Amino acid sequence: MLIGIVGKPSTGKSTFFTAATSVPVERSARPFTTIKPNHAVAYVEVECVDKEFGKQCNPRSGYCTDGRRFVPVELLDVAGLVPGAHEGKGLGNKFLDDLRQADLLVHVVDASGSTNEVGERVPAGSYDPCNDVRFLEQELDYWIEGILENNWPKLVREARLNNKNEDMLTTQFSGLGMTKDVIVKVLKELKLEEKNLAEWSEDEKLSIAKTIRRIGKPIIIAANKCDLSTGWDNYQKIKKEFPGYLVVACSAEAEIALKGAAKNGFITYTPGDKTFTVKTELNEQQKGAMGIMKAVCDKYEGTGIQKCLNSAVFDFLKYIAIFPGGVNKLEDKNGNVLPDVLLMPAGSTALNFAFALHSDMAKGFIRAIDVRTKIAHGKEYPLKNRDIFEIVFKKP
Repeated sequence: MLIGIVGKPSTGKSTFFTAATSVPVERSARPFTTIKPNHAVAYVEVECVDKEFGKQCNPRSGYCTDGRRFVPVELLDVAGLVPGAHEGKGLGNKFLDDLRQADLLVHVVDASGSTNEVGERVPAGSYDPCNDVRFLEQELDYWIEGILENNWPKLVREARLNNKNEDMLTTQFSGLGMTKDVIVKVLKELKLEEKNLAEWSEDEKLSIAKTIRRIGKPIIIAANKCDLSTGWDNYQKIKKEFPGYLVVACSAEAEIALKGAAKNGFITYTPGDKTFTVKTELNEQQKGAMGIMKAVCDKYEGTGIQKCLNSAVFDFLKYIAIFPGGVNKLEDKNGNVLPDVLLMPAGSTALNFAFALHSDMAKGFIRAIDVRTKIAHGKEYPLKNRDIFEIVFKKP
């Protein structure tokens, strides 16, 4: 899974990236600090199943703390976007191309209103961050429409050969990671399944682009810098003006500070915690800093960074976490207990799970056994979040 971190320059995109991944990157209020995309691993949180079996898991990737399993996902922080990016302004073309394979976009907005439309510093509260939500939508819409327009004559010629609209558009947008299911859903929603492409109006082509963006490149909003004086009111304003969006209040700087304090042994803190515990004596400067961090956590129930990632994967994309395991033992050949967790789309079946583990398991599928109940199921059995299954298959 790939999550793209997007937004205009100087909103805190790279700070969000570092807060989520603990990978230090160049951060600055100077626009276009990020030129090449930053790529690293972050984690989403799942309630582990190990305690149900009286064991401690040994993750092959990620980690587990007190029954809280942190599962890796990929994050991509791209160059900042400015109005006119689809026309090549700023680093727009590069920005957009970097996002082609992202499953979901986290739009980092400066909720304090202290950066203008091109990322320049302005007095806090003097800029309306709702403008950023609108312009990102517009830039993505025009970018997708441009991809359609670039090959429109060819698509019209193919339409005359009685090729289906869904097949032509799936081929056209496969480079954006769009599946046929997404394209079928888009065409059905707009009632354009059967209409000949040569008869499509300019408005219909733009509607296709907007709907592909909404369904195929979903966006959630990270209202960053909510800890600043004007942040909270603007966060509430964004939620009110865009009720169709998931909007999460967050402070990337606070998350970085808490992770640093935990790493140095000053506090006990796990990403996603709503508060932290001081472990040692602090000097006056440290007490002041931790007091500020506590005020942030108390108001926002944490820093919002982990909540944003969890919400993106589980609440918005509706993914489920499935544990591979054995009925007779939970260890792999190296003795690692429950070493893996797979993140899978909602509606996944036992056969989908087998294929995700290994193509040979899917090809030779015999049955899937629920490790909890010991009941065997067939290929079409629908999986639920936190299921544990053993796949029995005929080896090639």
